Amino acid sequence: MKTVTMCGSMRYAEQMKDIALRLEVIHEFNVLQCVYNENGMEISDIDRQKLSRSHVNKIDLSDAIYVVDIDGYIGESVKSEIEYARNKQKEIIYHSEFDRKKKERS
Repeated sequence: MKTVTMCGSMRYAEQMKDIALRLEVIHEFNVLQCVYNENGMEISDIDRQKLSRSHVNKIDLSDAIYVVDIDGYIGESVKSEIEYARNKQKEIIYHSEFDRKKKERS
């Protein structure tokens, strides 16, 4: 089983949860989800830094990152996560490509 850390904009939080479910059930990935603060709580800069460190640790634990690039959107935070993963020689899986390849095989 491949372990992946999901990376994507929180504007796609609902889609990311659905994608994670499909990745785990259909493709048998272990997904480390990173959907936070859907209720819009105020988060201090210190807590934001803690969440960022936690996310980097999840990438370190993973075989790959799974980039949720709905409509081609990749925000600045995700761009830095992709660069971090590249530097750590992690596989980078883009949802748009993964989803298209799966549909082509069907």
